Amino acid sequence: MAERRLELADPVAVALAGEQDRDLRMLESRLGMTIGLRGNRVVLTGDELRIDAAARALQEVSDRVMDGREIGEGLAEAVVSAVEAEQPVSDMLDDVILRHRHRQVTPRTGGQKAYVEAIRNHTITFAIGPAGTGKTYLAVALAVAALTRREVGRIILTRPAVEAGERLGFLPGDLAQKVDPYLRPLFDALQDMLDADRVETLLARGQIEIAPLAFMRGRTLNDSFIILDEAQNTTAEQMRMFLTRLGFGSRMVVTGDVTQVDLPRDRRPGLVVVRDVLEGVEDIAFMDLDRRDVVRHRLVQRIVDAYALADQPEATPDD
Repeated sequence: MAERRLELADPVAVALAGEQDRDLRMLESRLGMTIGLRGNRVVLTGDELRIDAAARALQEVSDRVMDGREIGEGLAEAVVSAVEAEQPVSDMLDDVILRHRHRQVTPRTGGQKAYVEAIRNHTITFAIGPAGTGKTYLAVALAVAALTRREVGRIILTRPAVEAGERLGFLPGDLAQKVDPYLRPLFDALQDMLDADRVETLLARGQIEIAPLAFMRGRTLNDSFIILDEAQNTTAEQMRMFLTRLGFGSRMVVTGDVTQVDLPRDRRPGLVVVRDVLEGVEDIAFMDLDRRDVVRHRLVQRIVDAYALADQPEATPDD
């Protein structure tokens, strides 16, 4: 059992602890070591190789603060990912996708960093993974950044209107009111990154469009950043229709979680079929995010793990 003592800059010590030492306890659990923090002094106790990696990551963070750079949210997740992947924590912290007011959007894990790079380097990117891995949020941030830099003329956000047995015809209200519950998560992500009045202005100008997937049929989408969310609920035919909407100067991101399919059991999800058809095609990337990339409440990761375990087939006596 090895031990290492470090002295951190005060802002790093505060950020490292988090609210009621929440982030500190998460670091201990994920890294498999004991972390004691008193004032700005930290004591790492555990496996020597892990301690070396953690000490390097924390020193990088401290140097960053001393150079006057912001830490931003997700410090604990970035440190854990850097230690587990044996890569510099600055790979995540220095990649600022978007700044809005006092917030900045960055990838927080190695998987998220690879996902962001895939979107930047491919015309079509598929992101497959559980809830909380940042699939949609990071894609929307990249879309807003591209629109702000005038790399594209508009953002198009779409989802299939299929959710847990409900159908549009049975919901109250006009068409806009019927589809709003399906598209609300996309509005929420946008409003995290742009002021509400700015979102309304861009919607009115047609520079941001949020619509059900059925509205994409028959169109050619040029000069656009297009995101298809919840793609596990597309059929193979809908996925084909969507992908062939791609026009000149456009980029597509398709996100989904194949463990949360709301299609009838006899329908194979388009997100599964498309991988069989298109994996290996040039300029198309498939990215798999997993439990290590979950950055929501710590219970989300435990929930993902519990369901993954429950979904495993039971062993038979012959196994």
